[in-house]
Amino acid sequence: MGGVREGLSGGEPPPRILAVDTATRSCSVAVTESEGVLAEMTVVRRQTHSRHLMEMIHAVLSAAGLGVGDLDALAVTRGPGSFTGLRIGISTVKGLALAACKPLIGISTLEALAAGLCFSSDPICPVLDARKGEVYIARYRYAGGKLTQEKTARALSPDAAVSGIASPHLFVGNGALLYREQITARLGELARFAAPAHHIIRAEMVARLARVRLIRGEADPLATFAPRYIRKSDAELSFGRKP
Repeated sequence: MGGVREGLSGGEPPPRILAVDTATRSCSVAVTESEGVLAEMTVVRRQTHSRHLMEMIHAVLSAAGLGVGDLDALAVTRGPGSFTGLRIGISTVKGLALAACKPLIGISTLEALAAGLCFSSDPICPVLDARKGEVYIARYRYAGGKLTQEKTARALSPDAAVSGIASPHLFVGNGALLYREQITARLGELARFAAPAHHIIRAEMVARLARVRLIRGEADPLATFAPRYIRKSDAELSFGRKP
């Protein structure tokens, strides 16, 4: 796909990426260049993200002194998370990418949470509230400065999510906060929790992960790009039920 500045694969000029996260109640937008943040805005509101996302995108681009045409790629969290939130973020960013002929890169919401914990020597368990008494959970580990996934994302009850853990793990995300007492009761001192600031997904981390994929030439096909919910929505479940 066109729109990427020459020299990107060689590292010069550094890639500029607009990244967006709308997977939870928080909404985050960032513009990065190489590994530096040019501008970032993160808010937590009860209003639907559709009411302020474009305003945030314009504000962040303006603060960075850039337009969409100056970017090398756009990135967005694609799930798991709120079905409505994911659709808002993906449709907005996908529309911008199509209009500007820019590559689009989808990033796992759970991976974005884990990416901010590079200091951890323990396995990292990002946990998001999936409602209905379940959580979305995966497991990652930093080794040699590289984040690798050890367990794929699943939707489980909090007890099932931590079953079998026999060594210290670092928990992060709104699901970890919501079920902290339950996790601690099950694991005791093996359960460690990230500092408060890490429980909100930041678009900077989405951009950092996207940068690696962009340099590798791993942009996602725009025509088929869609959320990854992990489990079916209520509407899909209702549609599939027999009358």
